[in-house]
Amino acid sequence: MTPPPPVLARLRTGNREMRRRAPVSDRPGASLVAAEPLSLPPLGAELSLALPPAQYFAGLDWAAEIHAVCVMDAGGQIVDQFTIKHSADGIAMLIRRLAKHAGPTDVQIGIERPNGRLVDLLLEAGHPVVPVSPNAIKAWREGEVMSGAKSDAGDAAIIAEYVRLRQHRLRVAVPYSDDTKALRTVVRTRTDLVDMRVAATNQLAALLDACWPGAKAVFADVESPISLDFLTRYPTPASARHLGEKRMAAFLVKHGYSGRRSAAVLLERLRAAPAGATGPALTEALRDAVLALVAVLRALGGAVKDLDRSCAAHLGEHPDGKIFASLPRSGQINAAQMLAEWGDCRQAYESPDSVAALAGCTPVTKESGKHRAVHFRWACNKRFRVALTTFADNSRHRQPLGRENLQRRPQNGQGPPPRHPRARPRLDPRDLALLARRRPLRPRQTRSRRGAQRARRCLRLTQGVS
Repeated sequence: MTPPPPVLARLRTGNREMRRRAPVSDRPGASLVAAEPLSLPPLGAELSLALPPAQYFAGLDWAAEIHAVCVMDAGGQIVDQFTIKHSADGIAMLIRRLAKHAGPTDVQIGIERPNGRLVDLLLEAGHPVVPVSPNAIKAWREGEVMSGAKSDAGDAAIIAEYVRLRQHRLRVAVPYSDDTKALRTVVRTRTDLVDMRVAATNQLAALLDACWPGAKAVFADVESPISLDFLTRYPTPASARHLGEKRMAAFLVKHGYSGRRSAAVLLERLRAAPAGATGPALTEALRDAVLALVAVLRALGGAVKDLDRSCAAHLGEHPDGKIFASLPRSGQINAAQMLAEWGDCRQAYESPDSVAALAGCTPVTKESGKHRAVHFRWACNKRFRVALTTFADNSRHRQPLGRENLQRRPQNGQGPPPRHPRARPRLDPRDLALLARRRPLRPRQTRSRRGAQRARRCLRLTQGVS
């Protein structure tokens, strides 16, 4: 992930006091009113991410097993070149060899990734670690090496030279707090498991469409617990050959079916669908495949529920958790997703536009001569974009006027509002700045109609945060 743009110096961090564990619930709160004043303006020790002057610059070419290192002085002369293994002894040797030249604060290290255990250990040793973009290093190498030659040692030297000459435009990496790392770990793992569950559900649905369409048509969701119980008891068309209304009713009572459809209606769905496969060999193979996918979905569903509780617990323990949980219709999971990707390092972002750009909520303008075009922003934190746009979509249901409008359209026969297939809810970057206001923005302070609409939208975001 490309780090945000450079930041202003002498910004402050947020409050870091511990809070009680939050209740385990994903239901959105009914109000934004909090028990104590909340605000996002940074309050705490002064920090700066600007690179301080250094005597030496080290470039580290990352690899899976062996890393190439090049140390360069302020004049551009190479003073040391070596390789280390990606092991405890190799990292310890790297720190010792760098200490021979100068103190940790006087040796800046450029690396093409902003995280990992190697980066954490270098930061713990006191070295300023500077994440650099691999695309920027590639373009720099093409401009410096005219022959096109490439090697690990050469890449390390190019990284060191890049950091030495562009240190005024680069920023030092600041590690996230332990609370943020813990929250990000469970949130990202949960998102990956949800994607795996969706893939397994689609695979099971495709298998049933090909071999037994009736089993898919019985219940609304093929991944629901009652549907998985049905497929466990009747994995093939042959096993459901003698299934009648009484047996279906007994099955529904045994497994606690809470739907509004009777056994006769469900049985009619099963029989109305096209007939399933009846070959002996295919029936046996279908049984094994269905039971295997059902077991996978059960395991993924249980793991996602456990991580839901873990996300809610870590969100409650995070110092900034109450702020994000108080946002309209954010709930527990979406609030945890936004906080995990946003982070708790307030000075890492120069302005709300930097946060919006990191989340992919701002377009990219390309202008040259008479040509001017606005494009979709692809280079961003994809997880952050999904979390922020989900919040923007959910928050509009919190406003009574918007909720009444959405409920009024089906009654008038208009259906849902038209929407582009790839469109996402608009989130103005200026709305992010109002999360830090101590007082809500008043609509009457604006003169234009568009400004008044923006003010009312921002008022909904800031209620209760002040």
